[in-house]
Amino acid sequence: MKNILLIGLGRFGKHVAYQLNELGHEVMAVDENESGQKQSKKRGKKGNKRQKDDGKKTRRQENGGQEDRREEDCRQKDGGEDHDEKDQQTGGGGRRSARKEDRREEDCRQEDNRKEDKHEVRGQKDRGERRELMQVTVIGAGLAGCEAAWQLAQRGIAVTLHEMKPEKTTPAHHTADFAELCCSNSLRSDQIENAVGLLKEELRRLDSLILACADATRVEAGGALAVDRYGFSKLVTEKIRSHPNITVVPGEVTAIPEGNVIIASGPLTSDALAAAIAEKIGDGHTLNFFDAAAPLVTFESVDMDSAFFASRYDKGTAEYINCAMTEEKYDAFWQALTTAEETSVHGFEDKNVFEGCMPVEVMARRGHDTLCYGPLKPRGLRDPKTGKEPYAVVQLRRDNAQGSVYNLVGFQTHLRFPEQKRVFSMIPALHDAEFVRYGVMHRNTYLRSPGMLDRYYRLIADDRIAFAGQMTGVEGYIESAASGFLAGIEMARRLEGKPPVDFPRETAIGALGLYISDTTVSDFQPMNVNFGIMPPLGYRIKGGKRVKNAQLAARSLEKIDAMREDVLSDRKGE
Repeated sequence: MKNILLIGLGRFGKHVAYQLNELGHEVMAVDENESGQKQSKKRGKKGNKRQKDDGKKTRRQENGGQEDRREEDCRQKDGGEDHDEKDQQTGGGGRRSARKEDRREEDCRQEDNRKEDKHEVRGQKDRGERRELMQVTVIGAGLAGCEAAWQLAQRGIAVTLHEMKPEKTTPAHHTADFAELCCSNSLRSDQIENAVGLLKEELRRLDSLILACADATRVEAGGALAVDRYGFSKLVTEKIRSHPNITVVPGEVTAIPEGNVIIASGPLTSDALAAAIAEKIGDGHTLNFFDAAAPLVTFESVDMDSAFFASRYDKGTAEYINCAMTEEKYDAFWQALTTAEETSVHGFEDKNVFEGCMPVEVMARRGHDTLCYGPLKPRGLRDPKTGKEPYAVVQLRRDNAQGSVYNLVGFQTHLRFPEQKRVFSMIPALHDAEFVRYGVMHRNTYLRSPGMLDRYYRLIADDRIAFAGQMTGVEGYIESAASGFLAGIEMARRLEGKPPVDFPRETAIGALGLYISDTTVSDFQPMNVNFGIMPPLGYRIKGGKRVKNAQLAARSLEKIDAMREDVLSDRKGE
């Protein structure tokens, strides 16, 4: 132990004295601001209380001499200066006066400590109430829910994220990770001349979690952004679980919680929560359609003597496996597909499917050559063995980074599993295919959003509640993430007392929000982002559709860049 003289009891000085005391040193601290150069001796931890008193006295002096006024009040209570003068006139009374003076100072100091302690407790309570108001519950850890939770957390909002997996799952779910890709592993085009490619670029420039994770786990897919299905979900899960402002709570939510809520439970919302939503918004405001997923096969089971690597029109790298079919092989396949036995799905009819995820057998029933103009289209694909375009081509796209698993592009189905094995094995390159996952169909629920949700995905009748994801009527992985992005940042801005960010219709983000809230839409259906819901340029463009779309994209990104600083201004980081 050492004896140390410390001059100055400012904020830094008090911190140093405390640390020295903790180490067992004897500290003599001198506060230069006090009259008479008063000294206080601190011995180990026993000096902490006196240090606290001296620190508080220093703050009192810095606040304009309030200490002097308090001491004056104390003197007046005990007879004031007249009493001191009388003691001095009586000779030996000076020592008694000094002791009384010390007692008065101690009494005043204790009173000040009590007042400051009360003020500190009151301040902590006020801060606690503010934190209570700055909390949001997010239901569902899909793409929309994770994006919403991330944007809120990055802005300093405390988020409680509820996810029913792994305690409860659906036929479309296969892992316990967040942001699971239930259908394809492709996030579609990554070219800004395509509307979904533009939407991706907007979200990239605004620091989207989903786009960052997708870019980090992408696999080659020509001009599309495809990801390692499991690597992507794992990365999103790690990001969400490691964020200090996000608390993950597993288990099913059966009622809409109190407080600020973003419901992103997806098209596979559990029956109990769906009933609670229906009760909140009223009957007749929910609709549904049927969606399907494609099967997966192992690469080593594909007969590459009957297939070849290529991308359509040689765009990007040759990452697709193309399974060629002659007219004779195609005809036999079509006959088997249209007569195969299907799984019974309650309420399912061909007319109730979403066009973008139509089961391949439903599409085949529309006509003999319909598939040749859809998922089996041969245009832009030349078989290197013949130098010609085949009659039909089934494309396989890489499903993971290792390239060990591929999915059948456009082969969403609800055939019975044995029928999938029988019929799809009629494709020449898949005669011995090993199916690691069969296709499934599920019922998707969505809201009749126009007139019920505003452009920020908030419930018009109760703006503490917002919705996000496919249940709002946007369709697609990236569209769902975009709705979660907008719902999250607008919820944060409302809690912070800031005006909303109005993404204009010229942007893909804004156009989606304005579509789902457009009360003039008479037959509301789920929709992918497209340039048709964005205003035209207002002038003619030479060079065709691609050049025109590039101009529309440039206009949008110019607006996004102008808004970027405002959108990201309240981010506080991880």
